[in-house]
Amino acid sequence: MKPARLVILAVAVVAAGLAGYIAMNMTGGGTETIRVPVVQQAQNKKVLVAKASLPVGARLKADDLAWHDWPEDGVVDGFYTKKERPDAIEKLKGSVVRIPMFAGEPVIREKIAGAGGNAMASLLPQGKRAVATRISVADGAGGFILPNDRVDVIMVRRQNEGSYATETVLSNIRVLAIDQNMKGDPDGKNAVVGATATLQLSPKQAKILAVAQQVSDRLVLALRSTADAGETDSGGADDLVNDQGQSGIQIIKSGALSSITAPNGGSTGPSDTMMADKVMGQGK
Repeated sequence: MKPARLVILAVAVVAAGLAGYIAMNMTGGGTETIRVPVVQQAQNKKVLVAKASLPVGARLKADDLAWHDWPEDGVVDGFYTKKERPDAIEKLKGSVVRIPMFAGEPVIREKIAGAGGNAMASLLPQGKRAVATRISVADGAGGFILPNDRVDVIMVRRQNEGSYATETVLSNIRVLAIDQNMKGDPDGKNAVVGATATLQLSPKQAKILAVAQQVSDRLVLALRSTADAGETDSGGADDLVNDQGQSGIQIIKSGALSSITAPNGGSTGPSDTMMADKVMGQGK
């Protein structure tokens, strides 16, 4: 082979090697490996859910409930799972809804009360009382007060000829029912006209309402905004009840309220009853 060809061949080999070296340095010295993360399918559990929106006071039927897949890490204490309670749909038939539920929402134990009991008693939280008061369309916000709404109870009393006094005796009180209707209106479109409203009260508030019904000329329910539902209800007009730790009795005569307290904080007995009879007899 001629020397010229050998020189040209050597130069070509050196150039190819140099080009390969430069190419390896530009790519990081090797082939890049692309790692694709493996997506694992989430584990699900069968959870009991409401098939339709359920208002307060509704009694559950088998058609209201269904099993639905729910992410296992989203299952919390209080859910009904098919693995633990396969007979839940059958067992919950007839239970009363205490707190509104929406379609697709998991059924939680705290939102329902057991079957077979009194529906109204099931709706009452511990320590509360259900007390009814007479209303009319004019006294009940034109019929637009619905179960589970919040109201103020306003007492109207005649003072003298042509003069009236008003007082808010209870504030932010929950309405349990209008007549015997315990179901609210999810759409807020329908009015409920009834003769009585059943209110959720504490024992002291129940006393206040009982006195207000006797001494007032009229009780008016003032509808409050739904935004007030989170606020606590007030204790009420304390001047209407003797709740200061003293024993005694209260007398309502001709729309006027008076009280008799037992001497030295003692309990009321026959002497107190006789005193009450004497006071009431003075007005005859």
